[in-house]
Formats: sequence, C-alpha cells, structure tokens
Amino acid sequence: MSADLKQALNGYMDAHGGGDGLFATAIDGFFLMRSSTLSMPKPAIYRPALCIIVDGAKQLMFGDRLFNYEAMQALIISVEMPAFGQVTKASAERPMIAITLELDVTILREVLEEMDAPPKPAGDGGPGVFVQEFGPELQDCILRLIRTLATPKAIPILHPAIMREISFWLLSGENGDEVCKLALPDSHTRRVAEAIYLLRGNFAGAVRVEKLAAAAKMSPSSFHQHFKILTTMTPLQYQKQLRLLEARRLMVTDGFNAANAAYQVGYESASQFSREYARMFGTPPKRDVSEMKAMPAVPAIS
Repeated sequence: MSADLKQALNGYMDAHGGGDGLFATAIDGFFLMRSSTLSMPKPAIYRPALCIIVDGAKQLMFGDRLFNYEAMQALIISVEMPAFGQVTKASAERPMIAITLELDVTILREVLEEMDAPPKPAGDGGPGVFVQEFGPELQDCILRLIRTLATPKAIPILHPAIMREISFWLLSGENGDEVCKLALPDSHTRRVAEAIYLLRGNFAGAVRVEKLAAAAKMSPSSFHQHFKILTTMTPLQYQKQLRLLEARRLMVTDGFNAANAAYQVGYESASQFSREYARMFGTPPKRDVSEMKAMPAVPAIS
C-alpha cells in the first residue's frame, strides 16, 4: 500500500510541475509536498489538519513543544496554531514526501454522532498536537483521495464520503479520545478554538483575556490555563507570533517596509518590532525579507 501511495503522489507532483515544493490540489485543504533537501525551521500557520509523512521526516515546534514524525506517521493538529517546521530527513535519491489534509469539523461531528460506541474525551493534560501511526485504513483513504484528482467531476461526490471514512478511522483509532475533542461543541478544545478564531480576526488590537475567555465561555484564569495547555503558549505569545508572521508576509509579498508593516500589525514601536522579529526569525527584518524574496514564497500551510 505505501509503495502505491508513494507512486501516486510522485505521479501527481511530476504531472504538475515536478521538482520540490508545495503542490495545491483541486480539493480545498489538501496539499502535497516534496523536498530533496533538509531545511532550516520555517514559520507557518497550521490549521486543524492531518499531516502525513510518506517518506523522509519532519520536525515541528509549537511554542516550546517539539514533535518529530517520519515515514508512515501522521501528526494531528486540533486547533489553529503558529509553528516552526523543518525537513529533517531527505535526499535527492529519496526526497521527503508529505501530505496535509485539513480536517472538517462538521463531518467529524456527524460521524461521532452516528457511532454506536463513540470515544470519550481524554483529560485536558496535553497540547492539541499528537503523533500516531499512519495505518493501512488511512493509507487507503488517502490513496483514493489522490486518485479522484484525475477525475474532477468525481471530487464533489467522492470527497465528502472519503472524509467521512477518514473521520471514522481517526475517531475509532488509537487517539480517538483526543480527536473527538475537535468535534464536541462543549469541549475545552472547541471552546479555545472559538477564542483563537476571535484572536486571529483581531490580532493587531490589544489582547483582552477577559474577552477571549468570554468567547470560550470560561473564567479568565481557566481560559489562560487551558489555552496554554492546548497551544503551549500564552494568548500574548500566540498573538505576537501571528503579528510577526503577518508582518513578514506584508513585507515579502506586498512590498511594505519594516516600519509600515510593524504599524499595520499593531506595533507602536519600530525598534521593539525589529527586536522581536529578529528573535523569532533569527535575522533583522530587512535582511530576512531580502533572503525571502530570493526564495519561493512561504506557504500558509506546510
């Protein structure tokens, strides 16, 4: 099965430009990636998704938590989070091949409600990210999803059905007690996700924990605790990463200078912006943007 999946992935990427890079597909939220070289950590926003390594290995850092996953393993992300990702195993002879499939919370909830013995949510003692084996059932689903790309008329009909099947295997699998938190409307995961949605829409403004806590239907102290557990960051640290990622995008793709980008994302001090930017990206804004413009665009999903 894994050989068939690898062949299908390489076939699609070769037919759509070939080489290394991120390959979008006709299915929203479904991306393929290939890299024949190792990479330095790159920042990106990761949405709730199933991230699969078919060959090679990657490393992701969410806040202060580091996750490694390799061939035939999947990393599951339950809430939208900024992170740093890098390719840690790849070569020209054997490139790193990966898949990102965004999860559909509505379909997850529907499948959960139809299960005879639905999983019970685990305690809230860990981050909203975990690694599990990429078993044969999920491999089969992903292979069929790739094959539908050859018949665009089939996608609207077959894609929802395959997503239902993927949702079932995730919910009934080894981490079903974690996956179900994405679908349960009153779980701490879903409540914090609502607050993150609010924060994402207004990250340039001042962070008011009371307002975010109200969106999550929690007390400020409880919200702060669950936010930190789930994202490994405080709301302020989360907002800072969002601001700096957006500032970088404005400078690289929209031609903003550092001062204007800083102001646009909510900074009042250009010197503070430069310090925090260099701390996050490892180099001052001007130099970093020059290097980024000489490289392919950094995608929002990795």
